[in-house]
Amino acid sequence: MIIVPLAEAKNNLSKLVDDAAAGQVITIAKHGRPLARLVPVERPRGRRIGAMKGKLILSEDLDAPLPDDLLDAFEGRQP
Repeated sequence: MIIVPLAEAKNNLSKLVDDAAAGQVITIAKHGRPLARLVPVERPRGRRIGAMKGKLILSEDLDAPLPDDLLDAFEGRQP
């Protein structure tokens, strides 16, 4: 953890934000008393694009027209 005086933080905010983004925890102090803390933002841990590559199989007729009875159901028409 890094402790930085407020005046220094004002002059070096961009660098401090970069340091925090890199994983440092920075405490900003005024007259020796901690006031605020810069911490890295948690990155989302969801799956990345392409995570299903090779696991998902689409049928050849995926984009074929739907049967008339199914189209009627989607459009709210009763047979």
